[in-house]
Formats: sequence, C-alpha cells, structure tokens
Amino acid sequence: MKAKDVAKYLQDHPQFFNKHTELLTELLIPHPHDDRVISINERQIISLRNKNQILQKKLLELISFGEENDVISGKIDRLCIALLSISSIDELLHELKSRLQVDFNIPHVALRLWDFSCDDTAHTEFTTTSKDIHTIAKKLIQPYCGDHVANEIKNWFGEDAELLNSFSMIPLNTPQSIGLLVLASPDHERFYADMGTLHLKRLGDLISAALARYNQPSTLKLSKKEQSNERQT
Repeated sequence: MKAKDVAKYLQDHPQFFNKHTELLTELLIPHPHDDRVISINERQIISLRNKNQILQKKLLELISFGEENDVISGKIDRLCIALLSISSIDELLHELKSRLQVDFNIPHVALRLWDFSCDDTAHTEFTTTSKDIHTIAKKLIQPYCGDHVANEIKNWFGEDAELLNSFSMIPLNTPQSIGLLVLASPDHERFYADMGTLHLKRLGDLISAALARYNQPSTLKLSKKEQSNERQT
C-alpha cells in the first residue's frame, strides 16, 4: 500500500481515530524542523502555528497594498484638483509633467498629441508622430507596462533613452484617440509586464478629460471674419 492510499483511506474514514483513540497518543512522527519525534497533537499544533504565520504574512501584505493604494489615490485626487484649476493648455502641460515627475516620482515623462485643435500648439507635445504610433495608441485597450517600446517612442526621451529600462504607455482618448502618454524609468521593476494597471488607467482617463476641455473641433473654431459673417446672417 502506498502513502497516498493510506492518506485517502483516513480521509474517507474520519471515524477511524474514534475507534482507535489510543493511536493519538501512541503514534510518534518526525518533528518538521529537527531529528526528534513528537506526538500527533504536537504536530497539529506546529501545523496550525505555521498556517497562522502564513495568514499573518498575507494579511500584512494586504494591509501594505491597501496603504499603497490609498497613497496613490490621494496623489491622483490632488492631480485632478490641480488640473481642474488650470485655465490654459500651456499650464496644463506644464503642471502635468511637473506633478508626474515630483509627486508620482516618475523621472521621465513624454507626451504626444494628435488630431488636437487648440490655439496654442507651440509645444513638444504637438510634434508630428507617425501613423504607427497612432495605431499603437488605438490598439491599447489598457495601459502597457514592460521593457519594450518602439524606437520612435524611445527617441522622445532624447539622450536619456539609453538609460531607460521599463516603460508604461497610456492611451489618451476623448473618445477618439488623441495621444499617448509614456512613463519611463531606469529601474527594470518600475513598470513590469504583470503589474496592475488600474491606477494607470485612471490617470489616462483623468488626463484625457482634462485635455478634452482644450480640444476644440475645427467646425467650432471660426475666424473673426467668419464669426462676423455668422452674426450678420
């Protein structure tokens, strides 16, 4: 008879030890951490103690994750309030980059916008991007995290590109695709493939909503002459 057969028999016949109670005190089994033998009762206590330690460790991890999420949520809330108080696209782009680098401790931030119509487009963020980048952004259902991005995106970071080892690409939509936010770090583990992206998605939604306030459809942007003609008619 194999060990698994014995284990299955005892599982299938829980009344076994009721009929053979003497075994509970007579049986001796090896201690899990040294060479001595102990009773079944002692072994159960050790097993329960080990399970309790595992549960305590998991509980502490959950508490840590919860506290970390609270901190990130607080930062996103503060960013939201800051963006709501801004009155120009120039202020928005400056405040966004500053808060991501300082408050969120993200050393490298790059943003590119397209199909975006506003009065002030004299910013690096409005530099022409290829259709490949537009396609990447449109295909992203949720933020991407990992160690690889297109060379064109890497070039957005200039001389620092060679130092970067992890990236997060966050699509911006209003609801059509209008841009791509890329966060980067020299740390390999800052944006890893299996990390959660809930907060990154919230960040993308928030930035998209803030940008939408300044993205004026071309049909609404009339010249002064056109506006005058409209009033006359």
